[in-house]
Amino acid sequence: MTLSFAIHIILHMAVPVLVAALFYRDQLRYASLMMLAGWLIDLDHLLVTPIIDQDRCSVGFHLLHRYWIVPLYTVLALIPKTRLIGLGLLIHIVLDWTDCYF
Repeated sequence: MTLSFAIHIILHMAVPVLVAALFYRDQLRYASLMMLAGWLIDLDHLLVTPIIDQDRCSVGFHLLHRYWIVPLYTVLALIPKTRLIGLGLLIHIVLDWTDCYF
């Protein structure tokens, strides 16, 4: 595992928890878990070979990481009942996108 990949994984864990701590302090555990559930979109990696390719940009490649689905994640983030999962999905996509360029 490369250092950049390790940092990528750590950010996927830390950023949702940090957002929960900053904006949902009274529901920290619940908000953290709901936003971390955004990681489930990585199940689409199981549909390709190799499952993990550190040189491949996930955004635009994997089924649940396509550009056309990001507006749906945004709508989920705007609806109060689905806000946390929507935020988790958007955080996940942004982190994957930044990983493509840095």
